[in-house]
Amino acid sequence: MGKQTKDQSRRAAAEAAAISSPSSTPAYPPPAAAFADNEAGGSIRKPGIKKARRCQDLAFLSIISLLAFGFIVDTSFGFNRGDPHRLVYGLDYKGNVCGDRRAKPNLKDFQVRYWMNPNQLYWSGVYPDRYKLSTARSICLRNCPTTVSAGNGNASSQLSWVCDYPEGTYSGLSMRDWEQRNYDYFDLLTPDQIASSRNLTGPCYPVLFESVNLYWNCQPSPAPENNLLQLWNSMNGVQIQSGSILPQVVHDALSTPSAIFYRYMADLGRAWPVLFVCGGLLPMLLCMLWLIAIRYYVSVVTWLTFVLLNVFMILLTLYFYFKAGWLGNDAISAVIGTSGSDDLSVSFTELEHLKALAIIMTLVVFLTVVMTFVLLKRVTEALSITKVTVQAIGAVPSLVVYPAIPFMAFGLFFIYWLSALLYLFSAGKIRQNNCTYNSCASYDLYAQTVTQSGCCGYTLHSTHNIVWAILYHLFVLFWAISFIAACSVTTISGAIASYYWARGETAMWNGGDGMDWKGMGWFPVVSSAKLVLSYSLGSISLGSSIVPLVETFRVVLSAVQKRLKKAQRTPGGVAATVLNSGTQGCSGCIEWTLKFINRNAYVVIAISGKNFFRAAGRATVLIANNSMRVGTVNNMGRLFLSVAKLCVSLACAVFAFLMLDSHSFKTGHYRVSSPLFPVLFCLGLGYMAASLFFAVVGTGTDTILIAYCMDSEEHNGTPIFAPALLAETLTLHAERQDAVDADRHIQNVQRDDEDIYS
Repeated sequence: MGKQTKDQSRRAAAEAAAISSPSSTPAYPPPAAAFADNEAGGSIRKPGIKKARRCQDLAFLSIISLLAFGFIVDTSFGFNRGDPHRLVYGLDYKGNVCGDRRAKPNLKDFQVRYWMNPNQLYWSGVYPDRYKLSTARSICLRNCPTTVSAGNGNASSQLSWVCDYPEGTYSGLSMRDWEQRNYDYFDLLTPDQIASSRNLTGPCYPVLFESVNLYWNCQPSPAPENNLLQLWNSMNGVQIQSGSILPQVVHDALSTPSAIFYRYMADLGRAWPVLFVCGGLLPMLLCMLWLIAIRYYVSVVTWLTFVLLNVFMILLTLYFYFKAGWLGNDAISAVIGTSGSDDLSVSFTELEHLKALAIIMTLVVFLTVVMTFVLLKRVTEALSITKVTVQAIGAVPSLVVYPAIPFMAFGLFFIYWLSALLYLFSAGKIRQNNCTYNSCASYDLYAQTVTQSGCCGYTLHSTHNIVWAILYHLFVLFWAISFIAACSVTTISGAIASYYWARGETAMWNGGDGMDWKGMGWFPVVSSAKLVLSYSLGSISLGSSIVPLVETFRVVLSAVQKRLKKAQRTPGGVAATVLNSGTQGCSGCIEWTLKFINRNAYVVIAISGKNFFRAAGRATVLIANNSMRVGTVNNMGRLFLSVAKLCVSLACAVFAFLMLDSHSFKTGHYRVSSPLFPVLFCLGLGYMAASLFFAVVGTGTDTILIAYCMDSEEHNGTPIFAPALLAETLTLHAERQDAVDADRHIQNVQRDDEDIYS
């Protein structure tokens, strides 16, 4: 009974705080005196969203327009010079990309690269300074050739051959006929061509080694089959080099960091349906359901979010264990198609990456479970301020759907950006290598003679301009994310601020003084978006440009810190220690700037229409002057939103694993080399979607608190427009904060007394 009386007294105090004067005039509707000079409404307007505005920071909008123009030029360069097939498929002896339908001949269905001369493979492993794998003669096939003869009545009916593309004197054979003959027209060769083929200079080369398709490259076995080698020797063929170095050469070429990264990038192109579903549709649906649920069941959704976070974290970790081969036998394999023998299935770095992530995820799961038990109760107690925001969402239900618009805009931009990125990574010029010093020779079907130019391989050469173009491409992505998020935050702030100043009322009120008050209007989101697009794009462009610039500076500082840490271990490293501390301090200041000033500046822009710097300064002053009242009330609520974002992104990652487990992504043309990059991209896209949607709650809370500070400052410390629940929440928060400060003071006094007596 005593507790109930105490709660009633608190509510009474909160209602009293909302009264504009000590008289019996009700807090709502506000009296005419409340319509005096104030920041939100102007000197002759009631408190609310300022309508009379002018365009701000137009110079920065022009700069952003130039940035967008540069992005178009950058992507056009990639689309003109690049080909994503180059990231995975190799180049043949004519410089064509395997699988390229525009090549001559048409290689649409021929995506597997096969090295025709085993001696060249051997020499590139024994003499790496003289012989390069890129100079070895290779050809594009549909599948790796078999050692079984085609039975075409050739001189060696038990020996299989792979011949050059049908051209020159054999141009009468189509690529279809060449494929049906198992790439073998040895029986049609002239005596000179047969002698050249036995000398391993073409146009046909014997298939003496079994091979498997290893990431679209044929990896030979260490030794030829005995009966085939004997048959080759009986034909007076040149000596064939063999040994474990043959498969190792191919393995090393496909295990370089650049080769692995190119395969990862190509995986994104193949897994575009997974990115569309698990990185686009699924997070949008989950976020909408979460916003609808939290509108009615705040406490239940809080518990459920933490539970699902742990469930999805455990499921994602188990999937990494499965793909790493530690649970079950579903580990990824480098062999495409029919699995080869054990000596051909060489372990690849992709598997090691998954094992490392499985270990990391295990540690993260442990920390997540511990965090859940520690923070769940505190977060539940700190969600009172979120309930006020939920009331605003209920009053403006279009806020639940609105984030889908900026997310779809980001999705369209991301599709274009990712496509251009794949082309940029594959941009460059294909040039023939210089292999005359290798005494390399091959048969030319047009000249009908052996030449030294036909066996030289081709390599993709990138320039420094492409590197700068890719860096610029990444910078534009960071800026676009910041710009779209800033537009969304500013629009949401305007709609929530309308709710605050109108106290959730949409109907008209005719006061005793004859003034009509329309409240927040029927379409506050549309009205707010109209103001943002008409007047504030320049300020948003400035604020969104600061974020990528500052983050780039932080990356540079991180690199400097790593170098300074190494210098600390050397003699006389005191100066390096001081500099390292200074860079860490700068990094902390930058983090503070991004976290507080930038976010709150958009709220002030939405309410008052100020330019970015004035809005940032105004928001900082408001928070500083009211830090005791609202400074820490929102920290735990933001932690809860971060947990909800992780929950959505982890769900997207788990469903991405499920889709990638389907047959279409394990075999055939759309086979991915590793699920790592598609899953991580779905994780990032899910977090981006959750950030845009859950900004309705986070930005709504920030807006209500800043509007509360404005309201309090403009009316001599008495916020007359604060909703009753907000006033009650902040009153209870102030009482708890005073109790904590009092306990801390008592403990300090007792500690001082103990020190005196001791």
